[in-house]
Amino acid sequence: MDFKELFVYIVLGIVQGFTEPIPVSSSGHLVIVQYFMDINIKDLHFEVLVNFASLLAVLLIYKHDLYQLVKNSFYYLTTKKDEYKSDFTFSVYLALATIPVAVLGILFEDMIGNYLKGIQQVGFSLLATAVALYLIRNLKGYKGDKSLTLKDAIIVGLAQAVALIPGISRSGATIVACMALGMKQDTALRFSFFLYIPVSLGTFIMSIGDITGASNLKEMAIPYLGAFIASLIFSYFSLKWFMGIMKKGNLGYFSLYCLVAGLFIILYF
Repeated sequence: MDFKELFVYIVLGIVQGFTEPIPVSSSGHLVIVQYFMDINIKDLHFEVLVNFASLLAVLLIYKHDLYQLVKNSFYYLTTKKDEYKSDFTFSVYLALATIPVAVLGILFEDMIGNYLKGIQQVGFSLLATAVALYLIRNLKGYKGDKSLTLKDAIIVGLAQAVALIPGISRSGATIVACMALGMKQDTALRFSFFLYIPVSLGTFIMSIGDITGASNLKEMAIPYLGAFIASLIFSYFSLKWFMGIMKKGNLGYFSLYCLVAGLFIILYF
């Protein structure tokens, strides 16, 4: 086993895991770290696996909320009682908000992979993220889970689709949209990360055949496992940390970080 290769993949797993929940773009940081480490991992299976690890972390943290959402949605379908309607509506809005990223991801996957993964592109995308986070940094919100509308779901779904561009944070784009629409911090967090579930799960399911059929699967099993575990652990604690930051309303720090990182990349490279 090549321990240097294992180390590289673990580092990338840590980067992915730590940056996935917070609004600084995990895909952008993977590009940056690969550039500085002078490596180029073109195997898309890697990103699918570490993203799936992040998904498991989200499921662990929100397991009780998700259980209630699924249970109450099912109860509404079977009983039509009003007490379960808000959770059912929330689930429907999540499903509808997933459509834009699914459609645009399929249509523009090749273009994004071929033309929008340069280091300079990531720099400009981080600047855009910085501006967006700065604009909503002090918003508190007034909409709870029961106050969301179809319009809210569509706008947040489109924001998530914009995050297909490396350097545009998925969590950042969706949380910015949620906060700009007047959602409370906890509602914005739930909608953003619940929206991550079908996207990540769908991508993983569609890639299972390619992953298991890869010619280098045995060779890469240990590096992939190391990256997967690292991503799972760091995603879990990063999301917990970010949830505390959201409660305190300190998104301005992430705006400053994205500004500095974006300017550094643009001016240095």
